[in-house]
Amino acid sequence: MIHAVLIFNTSGIPRLTKFYTPLHQSSQTLIQKIFSLISIRPAGLCNFLDAPELEAFLGPKDDSDERWRVVYRNYATLYFVFVVDGAESELGVLDLIQVFVEALDRHFENVCELDLVFHFDEAHHILAEIIQGGLVLETNGDEISNSVKLASKARRNSFASANPLSLGGGAGGPRSGSLQTPLGWLSDRLAGVATR
Repeated sequence: MIHAVLIFNTSGIPRLTKFYTPLHQSSQTLIQKIFSLISIRPAGLCNFLDAPELEAFLGPKDDSDERWRVVYRNYATLYFVFVVDGAESELGVLDLIQVFVEALDRHFENVCELDLVFHFDEAHHILAEIIQGGLVLETNGDEISNSVKLASKARRNSFASANPLSLGGGAGGPRSGSLQTPLGWLSDRLAGVATR
């Protein structure tokens, strides 16, 4: 099971955090602990490590042979970190990180740290299309992209139909019956002046 998905920069500042199990201590302390574990690792080492230090944050595992594992990838200035248990394959989680990064790249067209800061809701939505409740739902990049595009379009249409001051026709819902957008009002006035 996936217990946490974290994205933080090379300074340790979190940009996306999602926990699928309850924490026994503060999330900020957990993020600092994970950052201290992986930031000191040389680039030549593998991208996963056992982390018995996390038991204080996530609780002890039932099986004494099983340990918390941290699986991560470093892309430019961002660390993508998954905290998993022994039920997950480390190589499978590395592949899942790649799928997540590719989905972010498709949506944001070459994702960067600022995309995660200013569009955190969209980043969480993309993550929710891939993982729910700590379990993997979808790994097909096309399906993830299509689902995110449909949700984004529905959100824009909902906003346009609910907000009479929005620029654009909206979806023509029950609220937009006789309401006119400011741009439409101005166009009507300018057209009226031209016919005089």
